[in-house]
Amino acid sequence: MDTLTVEPEQCVVSFQEVSKRYQSKDAVSSLSFSVPAGKVVGLIGPNGSGKTTTLKLMTGLLRPTCGSVQMRGEAVTRAGASRRISYLSDDAAVYSFYTVGQMLDYYAGMYGDFDLQKATKMLSFMKLEAHEGVRILSKGNLGRLKLILALSRQVPLIVMDEPLSGLDPLVRQSIMKGLISFIDLDRQTVVLSTHEVDEVEPLLDVVLLLEAGRIRGMAYTEDIRVRYGESMVGWMREVLET
Repeated sequence: MDTLTVEPEQCVVSFQEVSKRYQSKDAVSSLSFSVPAGKVVGLIGPNGSGKTTTLKLMTGLLRPTCGSVQMRGEAVTRAGASRRISYLSDDAAVYSFYTVGQMLDYYAGMYGDFDLQKATKMLSFMKLEAHEGVRILSKGNLGRLKLILALSRQVPLIVMDEPLSGLDPLVRQSIMKGLISFIDLDRQTVVLSTHEVDEVEPLLDVVLLLEAGRIRGMAYTEDIRVRYGESMVGWMREVLET
């Protein structure tokens, strides 16, 4: 199994023997890994592999059954994480009675770290209008708005669960490439889960592969290309078949 060693001073989040059990079944089991700071990390794996559970543990929305999740040496808690982590999920809060511009203002009022100037620039990139009502947005444009809200916070860690969901397949890659330019990787780290491995591969610095709630491999993407001479999908397939 490919493993990745991260020095403590270069780590933003670490899992130490983390398991999460629902009734009699472990959603994830004995997860131990560290997320290097200033990188774009892809969490990949088959459906039901534990990706969303891992992200919720990382953001403090779930508490581990055993083990510990730490962010820069401190235990991750729900209250503490909300001040240091921006989390994009499928059920991210947007309100249909607001306009797009009012949603930006709402987030600016809720989070002191929300960069309204950056959010306004991203509206133009995403081809959204501030006066548009949230209730009339298509699923794709609603997904674009959620991305703007998540990426406009000036926090050390941005966590995104399936950020490409709902976006038009024809523009997914271009949108993600453009959005990465709005992230300050000198001060921020991005962790995202995805089924669209091919489309996000060019953006990833590190990949973490899960299967059935366990880690099957974690490596720098460049090392995978050099050592295996293949894409992330090829590496993923090879690891899962062994």
